[in-house]
Amino acid sequence: MGVLLVWEISGLGQNHERLMMNERELKQSDGGGDSANTDVRAPQAILETVVYCESLAAARDFYEQVVGLSVVSVEPGRHVFFRVGRGMLLVFNASETETGNVCIGDQLIPRHGSHGPAHFAFEILPRQVDAVRENLTSHQVVIEAEIEWPGGGHSIYCRDPAGNSVEFATRQLWFD
Repeated sequence: MGVLLVWEISGLGQNHERLMMNERELKQSDGGGDSANTDVRAPQAILETVVYCESLAAARDFYEQVVGLSVVSVEPGRHVFFRVGRGMLLVFNASETETGNVCIGDQLIPRHGSHGPAHFAFEILPRQVDAVRENLTSHQVVIEAEIEWPGGGHSIYCRDPAGNSVEFATRQLWFD
């Protein structure tokens, strides 16, 4: 399972078609193989996705017990980090990361934080859609929406304990 970051954009149909076209062009230009970006300036993937939550214990329970992620690091009151395929989901307490100082050697990590609900998506396989729905329901997690996208792909939306919008989406949402 990898992390797929989905941006909320207007005109989804038109932008979705443009992304699908760009994906096909990349495959054709590199011989049909991996669609990794060949521009040396451009990132190859999303490495970390960050959300903020005041109750890290509730977030840990949700992402570990409900979603099934493995915990990589915990600093009580500050963060809990999870492995998601080849990426990471970082859950921070914004009151700690906006004001605290953390150094690695002599380098200060930049302060950060956000308030209000965020949105991100986990990538799932088409064959996982039913299992994800059943798992969320069995944990009494409310499914806010389930969408079969006109251009392809399927999404299931719910909320984590901090109110962040968590989407489980098939890759076909953005790529064929």
